[in-house]
Amino acid sequence: MRAVVIGGGIIGLCSAWYLRESGWDVTVVDRSDLEDNCSYGNLGMIVPSHFVPLAAPGIVLQGLKWMFDSGSPFYVQPSLNPALLSWGWKFTRSATRAHVDHAAPFLRDLNLYSKGLYEAMAFDMDLTHKGILMYFKTSRTGDEEIHLAGKARGLGLDAEALSPEGLRVLEPGLGMDVLGAVHYRCDAHLSPHKLMPQLIGGLRAGGVEFALGSAVERIETAHSRVMAVHTSAGSYTADRFVLAGGSWLPSLARMAGLTIPLMPGKGYSFTLDKPAVRLNIPAILCEARVAITPMGGSMRYGGTMEIAPVNERIRMNRVQAIVEAVPRYFPGIRLQTPTENEVWYGFRPCSPDGLPYIGPAKGLENLLVAGGHSMMGLSLGPATGKVIADMAAGRKPEVPVEAFRADRFS
Repeated sequence: MRAVVIGGGIIGLCSAWYLRESGWDVTVVDRSDLEDNCSYGNLGMIVPSHFVPLAAPGIVLQGLKWMFDSGSPFYVQPSLNPALLSWGWKFTRSATRAHVDHAAPFLRDLNLYSKGLYEAMAFDMDLTHKGILMYFKTSRTGDEEIHLAGKARGLGLDAEALSPEGLRVLEPGLGMDVLGAVHYRCDAHLSPHKLMPQLIGGLRAGGVEFALGSAVERIETAHSRVMAVHTSAGSYTADRFVLAGGSWLPSLARMAGLTIPLMPGKGYSFTLDKPAVRLNIPAILCEARVAITPMGGSMRYGGTMEIAPVNERIRMNRVQAIVEAVPRYFPGIRLQTPTENEVWYGFRPCSPDGLPYIGPAKGLENLLVAGGHSMMGLSLGPATGKVIADMAAGRKPEVPVEAFRADRFS
């Protein structure tokens, strides 16, 4: 049996990994050379703690306040683009407490499953189980984070609220100007720049073929099946096809006659080698929505969410906002603004309800969809890939995935 995976990001590569493990002959098709896709500049966090989807109560009002500030943590570029307007309407309708409560156990289970699968991979990727610290500076945010930690414990996750005194035990050399933090000991982190080459190398060694520099131009369908994928470098037939095109998923879906709402959410990161001050435990600065991850002898700083069509523009004011946020929490860390050449950016594929699409495509019996993971692509990569492989083989996935149906907006 032959499978073609369209997309060579972490979701596509993990799908190829588990399909090959299940005995499929696999070809990965990607428009790029896989040297700098969205997973390379990732903050490397594996986050069972992230059981609240992006579409949550409060984010719409906050987003409206930030909408016209291009340096804000969550920026929606004003536009009359019909795709953006439709996405925004669906996002607003999804941002309810009922949606969050329904989604939480599904996201928890998928993240925990993924964490276990990472642990089973024989890669040197600096997988570290120190958890993640969610720092807060204000009483309002602190109340929200402590309440959320209680919800996490109710879901069986290991989370504890800490005072500054408790934080100094974990980060003894780090000066802090915070009211406290929540320590999610259930989380982990790894180094994406180590994981990705080993994953690609392992796939090649296992016989997976790569058709790189192959932009998909047409998806041929007939009799409720995908018959072939035609690219700029050739055509491919298979028994099963997987759409894992990241932020390009909507345009690929349209070629197959499908509508899958999704918008790119551009994020930025930069990495400092041998910094004077290093964190022991990855951090998320809650009010600023900035993340920091130690990676070997380096520190990676990143954040912001810019909802807009795919574009190559680097908004340095957004990078500057990351630089300026860090010393407000850690006065001893004073960062120089990186040059544009030192800034990495990637497009997070954001569904309007903040949940990934995982499962069969509507009306096409041999097509599976894997995308829309927003900021959790790396975290959910192995779990998504394993679910896709199980579905392709007609096996029931080992975790519940009903909330992630690919046709839920059809």
